[in-house]
Amino acid sequence: MAMTERQQAILAAIIEQYAEIAAPVGSVTLAKLFGVSSATIRSEMAKLEEMGFIEAPHTSAGRIPTDKGYRFYVNGITAAQMTELPSGIDRSARAIEAHVNSHVDKSDRAIRSAVDSLVELTGNFGFASFGDHLYMNGMTQLFSQPEFIEGNHVQAIARLIDNIEPWLVEAAPNEPLNVFIGSENPIGKASGATLIISKFRSSFSDRSYIGVIGPTRQNYRRTMELVRRTGAMLEEVL
Repeated sequence: MAMTERQQAILAAIIEQYAEIAAPVGSVTLAKLFGVSSATIRSEMAKLEEMGFIEAPHTSAGRIPTDKGYRFYVNGITAAQMTELPSGIDRSARAIEAHVNSHVDKSDRAIRSAVDSLVELTGNFGFASFGDHLYMNGMTQLFSQPEFIEGNHVQAIARLIDNIEPWLVEAAPNEPLNVFIGSENPIGKASGATLIISKFRSSFSDRSYIGVIGPTRQNYRRTMELVRRTGAMLEEVL
């Protein structure tokens, strides 16, 4: 069953609202947003749930996205090629560029600075793999996310972080931007985490990587574009 345009819009609204409030999204909120009745929204949400794009947590009448829902949404962003960027993205990208340029005479410091900037701007865990180096930052931010406060995901997240470097060497993601969502995550399927990686060339290696790890509940448009721009910027200046 194919999604209608309204169902796609409702799915996008659920994903974006959930990213912002970290709580299941109900029909009343969406009805106000779309200017239709709650009954109409509930009917559309039931169809989205039947198709596997959203689900109901046990303790809530609202809905949250599934990995399948996030994947559909992210594929839509890629197809649109970021034609409508979130507000403030240019300012954030300029902030990263300023930090990188202040260390451009030392490539390793420039890359570390870029990771630190991504952590600060996205609230995710950040990392870079370049040559024999692996730099990571943002553990506090990662485990401050409500999804990761309880112990269920902690071991899976720790395993993901421990194995990120050998996995990058083995898998060698080749796209300028690579996004692995939840169960797609090759080294942390049970982690409930999203991995967003940009490949870039540097003086250390033709296969250098910078990226973030965070919850699947993510502002994908903003985070994907910041990671993509950061990789492109590092390749240009290093």
